[in-house]
Amino acid sequence: MRVVYMGTPDFAVNPLKALIDNNYEVVGVFTQPDKPVGRKAILTPPPVKVVASENNIPVYQPESLKNGTGTKILKELKPDICVVVAYGKLLPKSVLDIPKYGCVNVHGSILPKWRGAAPIQWTVLSGDEYGGVTTMFMNEGLDTGDIILTKKVKVGENETSGQLFDRLCVDGAELLSETIKAIEAGTAPRIAQNNDEATYASMLSKEISEIDFSKSAREVHNKVRGLSPWPSAQSKLFGKRVKILETRVSAKSGEAGKVISNNPLTVACGEGAVEIIMLQPEGKRAMTADDYMKGHKIEIGTIFGE
Repeated sequence: MRVVYMGTPDFAVNPLKALIDNNYEVVGVFTQPDKPVGRKAILTPPPVKVVASENNIPVYQPESLKNGTGTKILKELKPDICVVVAYGKLLPKSVLDIPKYGCVNVHGSILPKWRGAAPIQWTVLSGDEYGGVTTMFMNEGLDTGDIILTKKVKVGENETSGQLFDRLCVDGAELLSETIKAIEAGTAPRIAQNNDEATYASMLSKEISEIDFSKSAREVHNKVRGLSPWPSAQSKLFGKRVKILETRVSAKSGEAGKVISNNPLTVACGEGAVEIIMLQPEGKRAMTADDYMKGHKIEIGTIFGE
């Protein structure tokens, strides 16, 4: 089977490797253009491009698929199927119609829940008990195609979106392998999504980083782990920005935003409290709360957010 693969970030690496390891004929990889990274703005290839180049697979990085360039390349590659994993671009009908078996997507949620750009993060941010990965036949909508296979996983109480991401990378690759085999055998199911149950996972930004301690301890905790590793939940302490990197829910209570214990460092919420395990002061490295308090005296009653 001739496969064209479309993907960009780390999440898309393992599925591509699975196709290569299973000896599928990957005739081309589409990925986003190289981007400047870091303070020195060093032009850096996407992770998927690195893997493709290491395996001598031709790489294509069109700025858009809507101007006909991508369509022309795809027609020349003559794929039997296109596999799309976190590519970052919507595929127009002119592209979707090219492969014999259509275009298949690997998505990091239990569809129809969390369609969109950041499904894993919103699974954790929302405190969902379960997350997962879904394969689907693509159509012109945003993650609206018929479901093929789904794998459901239980989300740990203290699991971050980064940790769940790492688990689902592996599960996504395994589910893709099962999906391709089913398509080849003609046994792949097509399950229509219930649009009434759909939710949307919007792209993350630093604008949602601020912690509101008037929320419940569970909501604050979910925000901290959901925004880890990026963009990180933040607050203010002694008038300076501080990233809150790891917390635990505590049964203690008090006035929201105030420190009610400094051994361990615990901040009251609107309901309950959170124990701060790891933090990162502005301009400093990440450290444990205990290490931070060795150089900074935090009195009971100190207010976070001011």
